[in-house]
Amino acid sequence: MDVGRRIEAVLDVAVSHAEAPGAPPLLAEAIRYAVFPGGHRIRPRLCLAVARACGDDDPAASDAAAAAIELLHCASLVHDDLPCFDDAPMRRQKPSVHAAFGVPLAVLTGDALIVAAFETLARGAARSPGRLAALVGLVARAVGSPSGIVAGQAWESEPHVDLVEYQQAKTGALFAAATVAGAAAAGAAPLPWRLLGECLGEAYQVADDLRDVACRQEEIGKPAGRDATLGRPNAAALLGMGGALERLRRLTREAVEVIPDCSGQAVMRAEIEAQTRLFLPASLREAA
Repeated sequence: MDVGRRIEAVLDVAVSHAEAPGAPPLLAEAIRYAVFPGGHRIRPRLCLAVARACGDDDPAASDAAAAAIELLHCASLVHDDLPCFDDAPMRRQKPSVHAAFGVPLAVLTGDALIVAAFETLARGAARSPGRLAALVGLVARAVGSPSGIVAGQAWESEPHVDLVEYQQAKTGALFAAATVAGAAAAGAAPLPWRLLGECLGEAYQVADDLRDVACRQEEIGKPAGRDATLGRPNAAALLGMGGALERLRRLTREAVEVIPDCSGQAVMRAEIEAQTRLFLPASLREAA
């Protein structure tokens, strides 16, 4: 099974648990709608790539870690699109969850996906209690406060925001979780992998800022120009297109340079180079 099918299969199992008999039908429908079809699944791919680089001796645990990361990402998108935040009517080329199911169900869908992420971890890593404990702590840190994606969302309500601190929480935290969770799931030391995730997270956020400034909704699958409309920090607006593209190139180089020594280092390098090419839509790739 290739990586893409592996990710979709484990996500389908995770969502199926939330759709078990007795679940409110509309909530069950909204949960599946929020997860499928997905985007490039960059975060779970990164998680599994690190697990493979570290030996991947417990595929059930690494699958669970990858699925948990993606479920949390999907939850963050559902909540981010809500009228009280970005008020985005589209996501992944279709109506956002609140546009399709209403605000109350969208709030509950995001909540349910967060819970499903930790349930998935518990089921998949149950045979290795030590690894499970490490995974829960690492993933929880990436979600909550003071430096997880919830904190990243909360910075948008503060009167003054540091761009780097904001982006590290809003985007970088889940990328860092993907790398450290992949290592922990494979029984390797997670800390050496954190810097890789942080570099890739910052690179992805810069790319996202470039998409917001330079692309149309049809190209990126969500409303464009929202950062300017909502007064959000944006690297392309602060640094200019040229400065943001140079920052993206630098971060991509740094990500390759900080890959820890491991048996799969060469494969990991190729994976990062392939994935970072997907950060930007085709219209911006030549410039990068």
